[in-house]
Amino acid sequence: MCASEIVLEGKKIGKKYGKLEVLRGISIRIKRGETKVIIGPSGSGKSTLLRILGLLEPPTKGTVIFKGMDVYASNKLNLNKIRSKIGFVFQQPSLFRHLTALDNVKLGLKVVRKMRDDEAKRKALEALRLVHMEEWIDHYPAQLSGGQQQRVAIARALAMDPDVLLMDEPTASLDIELTWEVIEVMEELAKKGITMLVVTHEIPFAKEVANEICFMSEGMIHECDIPENLLRNPKTPRAKAFLKRLIGEFGGR
Repeated sequence: MCASEIVLEGKKIGKKYGKLEVLRGISIRIKRGETKVIIGPSGSGKSTLLRILGLLEPPTKGTVIFKGMDVYASNKLNLNKIRSKIGFVFQQPSLFRHLTALDNVKLGLKVVRKMRDDEAKRKALEALRLVHMEEWIDHYPAQLSGGQQQRVAIARALAMDPDVLLMDEPTASLDIELTWEVIEVMEELAKKGITMLVVTHEIPFAKEVANEICFMSEGMIHECDIPENLLRNPKTPRAKAFLKRLIGEFGGR
């Protein structure tokens, strides 16, 4: 598979909840090995877009293309099978409180992939090592910090060998110290070439590892560009105003 292969694509995605129009004809592509970041104000539809791209809910208009397949073009496609190849990390880790870190990661491998326990354990341990949680595999969520719980959630997604990893503000509920724990792991994953689409307000992360940043507001993507261009010289008035509020006079840094 070539590096420029498009793994996941949204085409003219629209979404309405009753009369409320949340997304307005968004098109976006994620290529293999790429880290793409979406920034924008709260309420702009970023989480809804990720849920649609992750096949957690359907669009009202438009469609989702996964590895060249229009997932809504045929009733013969197994959406659950496709969904299992799209990893998703939410704002809240949502770990099972009665399971250890290891068992939380093993669960999907055994239930969805039908792996034997020993095989699932091996895969889970590999994923937990990737996020530097191997020393806490026997700990329960209540015994872990928020940052550690989120790292387990990332390992849970990685263990399934997804073709693309979607992250919806994974540091939003963490304090500064724990935020950096998770960001460092995300940076390592990006450098390993794991395909990611990340919604975040963490500008240092976006600047460091994103191949492209997209600015989203009012249900639309207004512009996409390499970090250097978008962060220092945004073209649209909405992006300029948002970045000025978020990071101050960033261009002077």
